[in-house]
Amino acid sequence: MKRVLTAVILIPIVVLALFRAPLWLFTLLVLGVALLAAKEYFDIAEATGFRPFRGLGYLFLVSEFALFIFFSIYKDTHLEVKDFGLMMGFGLFALFLIPLAAPFFLLVSGMRRDPLSQMLPDAAVSFMVYPYIGATLVCLPLLRVFPGSATYLLFLMLIVWAGDIAAMYVGRAVGSRKLAPRISPGKTREGSAASLAGAIVVAVVLFHSVNSINTALARGHLVTSSTSAAYSALSGFNFKVAPSWEILLLAVCINLAAQLGDLVESALKRGASVKDSGTLLPGHGGVLDRIDALLFALPVGLIFYIAGMGRYFSYPPYAP
Repeated sequence: MKRVLTAVILIPIVVLALFRAPLWLFTLLVLGVALLAAKEYFDIAEATGFRPFRGLGYLFLVSEFALFIFFSIYKDTHLEVKDFGLMMGFGLFALFLIPLAAPFFLLVSGMRRDPLSQMLPDAAVSFMVYPYIGATLVCLPLLRVFPGSATYLLFLMLIVWAGDIAAMYVGRAVGSRKLAPRISPGKTREGSAASLAGAIVVAVVLFHSVNSINTALARGHLVTSSTSAAYSALSGFNFKVAPSWEILLLAVCINLAAQLGDLVESALKRGASVKDSGTLLPGHGGVLDRIDALLFALPVGLIFYIAGMGRYFSYPPYAP
């Protein structure tokens, strides 16, 4: 019951943030999630025996998102639709700027470690919070820049969640062959196959219903008349449905990435001998427990959007 109630509360908040929050506020909300997840990651690292540099880790995350928040405010006041490519370029630049500087700060701070044999492992574990949590979650505001991308992000999340739900129920019902017993004894091959099948089915349904979904979003006032979804609903324009092979490829890649993300976090927890990453979400564990699959799926989704999937969600049609 706690699991259901938590989901009932969180899902509407996620949808509202996706479609109604200004980009700067959306980015700030994602930063909050990143900091909570980072705290849980550092807790796991300490339980494993490391002493991460928490302060520097939080600073790197805040710096990454602060740059994006600043530029999103600038975009809202100075940039036009044609400058979205500039926004993406800035985001990608910031994405790689922090990793170039972070190791030097961490290694210098590590010189104070006693014994010095902990200098390198503690610095390395601290650095991992950036690519594992920061660089993956920043894909959310990066994608949110483009018109119609909120619908695309919603589709990505639903595909990931559908796979997770299918794996849980099918695995419990008929699962018998262990998928990775050393990492997560509860996961089964049957559940994994059901996850893939569920993701594909939901992806096909969503993509073939994109115009109906856009209409429902507009009528529910989740989008404004300036967005692609509202334009589709209010002007009679119908978005082109992606070819079946593209939908299938997207669903398979997103699901496989999501399953890997789930397994990676399970391995981290098992190595630290902890059941959940935290207790913040009743019935769900911690924040990291809820976003572990998304952390791996979001970069894949960003790649697909840039590679051409974005043209099925924006008006005028976006051609990467």
